[in-house]
Amino acid sequence: MVFERKMLTYGDPDDEEEDAPAEEEEEEEEEEEEEDMVDPIDTIRAKCEQTEHCVHTRERLETCEARVSSRSTTLEDCTEELFDFLHARDHCHISLAALKHTRQRDFHTIQ
Repeated sequence: MVFERKMLTYGDPDDEEEDAPAEEEEEEEEEEEEEDMVDPIDTIRAKCEQTEHCVHTRERLETCEARVSSRSTTLEDCTEELFDFLHARDHCHISLAALKHTRQRDFHTIQ
């Protein structure tokens, strides 16, 4: 009788095992849905990397990386070139975001 009360109170251990696969399936479905989402900043950065200034700074970075990797010993690193590229890309990104924000603000002002 005590055993039956414990089972009613705490549930049957076998029932928990049956629920576990269903919970795992729900988690997998949620993960699949999350994978479909694309971060807008990645899209904007990809567009910015195609601009003339970003292409130029990327070429300088790749040239530096090739030069450094071709040498067995060197003190040179490509930090400056990397920062130049990231700065150019982020500057473009900020400009696009500001332009989008301005357009939305102007649109709401007109209405």
